[in-house]
Amino acid sequence: MRHGGARRMSADEESESRLVFERFRRVFGDGQSRSSDARKRATKEPGSSSAFGAGRDAHGLGDVLDSLTSRMGWDSPLAQSEMMASWAEIAGEETAEHSHPAGIEEGTLTVKCDSTAWATQLRLMRVQILTHIAVRYPDAGIVTIRFEGPGAPSWKRGPKSVPGRGPRDTYG
Repeated sequence: MRHGGARRMSADEESESRLVFERFRRVFGDGQSRSSDARKRATKEPGSSSAFGAGRDAHGLGDVLDSLTSRMGWDSPLAQSEMMASWAEIAGEETAEHSHPAGIEEGTLTVKCDSTAWATQLRLMRVQILTHIAVRYPDAGIVTIRFEGPGAPSWKRGPKSVPGRGPRDTYG
């Protein structure tokens, strides 16, 4: 062996290394010719995925939550609660001071008002409020609005009652 130069291989070593190389080529495949197993692995089956293929990137949290809420059918309840929380923006600041949404049942929004005058005023604004809700919260499913004034005191107590104005001893 010489220093500083490459060692020359003998004919036996060269043929042995050539045999090993050929065997590796058959087992692991060649860049130009592939074994039947390699060809099977190379063909893509429909629905299979790849490490860097389309749809493999991470989604944003907002996209994931939007997908989850629509898949679970939560769009309408979420839109309804968001609409009720932003009542001041829908009806206006002054109006919101004298009214508040009480609930939603079968597409009807019930709004409680401080007085019958405010309930009457809001009834006159019903179309404008419904249009604003339909544009801003279409998933809420609001079809109509019911405005209620303060309730009169009820004289009914218990399952049995006598029809009339009130307690008999007071209104003699």
